[in-house]
Amino acid sequence: MSLLEDVMGGGVRGGTSIMYAALGETIGERAGVINLGTEGSMLVGALGAYAIAVETGDPWWGVVAGAVAGGMLSGLHAYLVVRRGASQFASGLSLLFLALGLTSLFGAAYVGQPVVALGRWDVPVLSDLPVLGPILFRHDPLIYLSYALVPLTWWVLFRTRIGLLVRTAGERSDSLEVNGYSAARIRAGAVVVGGMFAGLGGAHLSIAYANAWFENMVSGRGFIAVALVIFAVWSPLRVMGGAYLFGMAIALGPALQARGSELNQFALDVIPFLLTLIVLAVLGRRTLSAAPAELKRVFENST
Repeated sequence: MSLLEDVMGGGVRGGTSIMYAALGETIGERAGVINLGTEGSMLVGALGAYAIAVETGDPWWGVVAGAVAGGMLSGLHAYLVVRRGASQFASGLSLLFLALGLTSLFGAAYVGQPVVALGRWDVPVLSDLPVLGPILFRHDPLIYLSYALVPLTWWVLFRTRIGLLVRTAGERSDSLEVNGYSAARIRAGAVVVGGMFAGLGGAHLSIAYANAWFENMVSGRGFIAVALVIFAVWSPLRVMGGAYLFGMAIALGPALQARGSELNQFALDVIPFLLTLIVLAVLGRRTLSAAPAELKRVFENST
């Protein structure tokens, strides 16, 4: 396999957990709520998936547990910011540190334990295609699920009544109240669903990508996902391309190391975060004009 195929295939594998989290954050932000605790939802999702997969021997129960764990932590964020009116930034960061502590405490027993992971499923015929086969069709089932969830999320957000309600909660919440809908319930639901997506991202990381659990294994991917939503202008389809771009930045280091490169590993590890800073610096405030109106108020009140 060439370096390009290795990096691009690694970008799909490494970018999928970011994509799940960014899709979930897109749903929440479309409803007018930003969740800096996405990193924490990924962490509890990763541990929940790994622990249940170890205990049951069935990775699919782990996937369910990861989504539930991520949704529960985000549900707490929804309660604090939607019901209690807490600062969205303070709540998200507090829940992140809570997740760090809880996963360090309860995850210690699972460090080094073997797990039945989600294996690779080669798609018949398509996996034999030159170049595209190894990049797109030789992966675990959660990656194939993400291929479907991206257009499905876009369709729900922009072509269904539920999506219209979510977007209205982020643009004109007062009009929802006038028509008898509860903007608070819609926002809370969007944040919980977003957390479940982030939990799926964590599950992919622990039982499909790394096949291991260790402390703070998410390593900033949740923050990259939050930045990616802005980079993608709150569009699920653009989230997919952005997630693979960051995934390739993550995959570049291991691919070079496998070919005997003497570049410093620590220097290679900072590439995804350096890329994030460059993208944010280039975009500046330009993308904020496309932000949901209710979300702009959050940003403006924080400056």
